[in-house]
Amino acid sequence: MRFYSTADRSRFVPLREAILGGMPDDGGLYMPETISEMPSSFIKSLGTLDKQTISVEVIRHLTGNDIPVSTLLDIVTDAINFPTPLADIEPKIKTLELFHGPTLAFKDVGARFMARLMGYLVKDSDRELTILVATSGDTGSAVANGFFEVPGIKVIVLYPAGKISLIQEKQIATSGKNITALKVAGSFDDCQRLVKTALIDRDIRQSGMITSANSINISRLIPQCVYYFHAIGQIDMYMSKNIAISVPSGNFGNLTAGLIAKRMGLQVEPFIASTNINNIVPNYLKTGRFEPKPSVRTISNAMDVGNPSNFARILDLYDSSWKRITKDIYGQYFSDDETRQAIASIAETNGYILDPHGAVAYLGLKKYLNTHPGTDIGIFLETAHPAKFNDIVEPVIGRPVEIPERLNKCLNRKILSLPISNQYSDFKEFLLEQIN
Repeated sequence: MRFYSTADRSRFVPLREAILGGMPDDGGLYMPETISEMPSSFIKSLGTLDKQTISVEVIRHLTGNDIPVSTLLDIVTDAINFPTPLADIEPKIKTLELFHGPTLAFKDVGARFMARLMGYLVKDSDRELTILVATSGDTGSAVANGFFEVPGIKVIVLYPAGKISLIQEKQIATSGKNITALKVAGSFDDCQRLVKTALIDRDIRQSGMITSANSINISRLIPQCVYYFHAIGQIDMYMSKNIAISVPSGNFGNLTAGLIAKRMGLQVEPFIASTNINNIVPNYLKTGRFEPKPSVRTISNAMDVGNPSNFARILDLYDSSWKRITKDIYGQYFSDDETRQAIASIAETNGYILDPHGAVAYLGLKKYLNTHPGTDIGIFLETAHPAKFNDIVEPVIGRPVEIPERLNKCLNRKILSLPISNQYSDFKEFLLEQIN
């Protein structure tokens, strides 16, 4: 499979370059040359296939024959070795629990797959690979965990100072060894800008092998397509059901993966882009105007993104047609007060505890279902364990949230992050010292 840049569809690179390069130097993002429908026999068999089989088939469909089947099976068996079950919330409403991985967030799926795939791609190289990642919370912890002590790979994580939870910071900035955490004086948008600028900086690229572990890297999105197929396969008689999926959205990589799955033949009508008050894409869906602006801090901090990178991929999938995009995507946004009310309501009515991001997705789904009674099943993605946000959730529900042991372990570790400004010149100087 070849991959092209969203900024220039005539320019192709092989899988290895797309993944290890991370981002084209023209400022676009990589997309597979073709995204064709999977055989109907595969779609009809989802309910009888295990997750490893679904993973291999979906990923091979998007990567071609560049990864030997036996290697790919080893990678997905090791990387995606935790459950992603559907749980019942209300009649017609289910949640896809994506928080059962090592760092209790959906980013474990993409980060662990990426770590093992990159390790495979550089295993015979005599040059160290440097991975840059900007995080608004969960990406950094998943990447730090997934790449910890992977030979031949160094990771630099950038996170906004004072804008993530203490638990998230402990997960991101306590690893040491081949993981370096930078506490940036600014917002997530600043962190993302620094990473994207470095990836196309000629001086940096000439100094060493460098790539990104954010969802701007196509190898993060490809495995995320898998859990949409696996989710649909868990629904009885899914081939005859009208199914809507609500995705809590910030940088829009998760939703983009779902849209790619839909392009591959998965029956979802529609996807719901649920955001907090950083409502750039819901406003676009309403007006046709994409107007990035500085992000605003909310209690669903992983979605505090004012200029979502993956919107470029969504435009590419639909040839920039607002009419086609709005046919497949329904957008809604919600305030912190509405998010808290949803957490409290669900905890009181059925005892299920949502994290703030899942609560936003629940609200988006609920609003859609209220005006579309013909939908048979609605799924919303629960992307993080509520214990990661216990400072927000516990006051709302009035009781403690049990902290899983693997999360408890990191709370006593020392934070090792280094402070840095949001100026690119400072970041570039730091990078050149690290790479050379």
